[in-house]
Amino acid sequence: MDKAARSWHEFTSSEALASAFAGTVARVLADAIAARDKATLAVSGGTTPGLFFRTLSREKIDWAKVIVTLVDERFVPPDSPRSNAGLVAANLLRNEAAAAEFIGLYSAADDIATAAERADEAIGRNALTLDAVILGMGTDGHTASFFPDADDLPALLDPHTQANVLPVHAPSGIEPRLTLTLPRITSAGFIALHIEGAEKRRVLEAALDGSPHLPVRAVFDHARVPVQIFWAP
Repeated sequence: MDKAARSWHEFTSSEALASAFAGTVARVLADAIAARDKATLAVSGGTTPGLFFRTLSREKIDWAKVIVTLVDERFVPPDSPRSNAGLVAANLLRNEAAAAEFIGLYSAADDIATAAERADEAIGRNALTLDAVILGMGTDGHTASFFPDADDLPALLDPHTQANVLPVHAPSGIEPRLTLTLPRITSAGFIALHIEGAEKRRVLEAALDGSPHLPVRAVFDHARVPVQIFWAP
């Protein structure tokens, strides 16, 4: 693998990472607004990004011209404590960023397949050109909802799929999930992986250098731009 396809940014604390990372993402969005009069940001859930979201929410850019969407979502309503939309609403869509438009992936459909079809249409209509994608990673090497035990992992990681959003069934994911597909993620103008802790660093280094079967590796292999890694202990 080409080492140039990744770039490490290491910080001594979560606070230092959040500050620098928020500034970087804000500049990417501001540049997109200057070029196209709008910007699109896709973010991930989990336990790691809360501080980064709150820091980013205070960046002074023209948030009214920003669309925020999700990299993936659990098939739960926004008021569920496991909802990524709820996490984003509580931590990112506040302060300056309260002016941004939000496009979620969840809908109150009868099943995950129908919800995925609706989300696919919404992303294709409103947020297909992604200026920035912020990814996380689990200790099992998954990113987005590309779980190693997903029933349809080859389809999720197909770099040629025309779908924007696909449903995910994975025992380790607990609920059914909705996820942006690999080509939607890897076509973004800026891609960052935000991880913290020694264990996740070991998993990522293994994926990049010795365990290419881990799903997160596919992002690095197919990204059109070098993936920026933001890490703190």
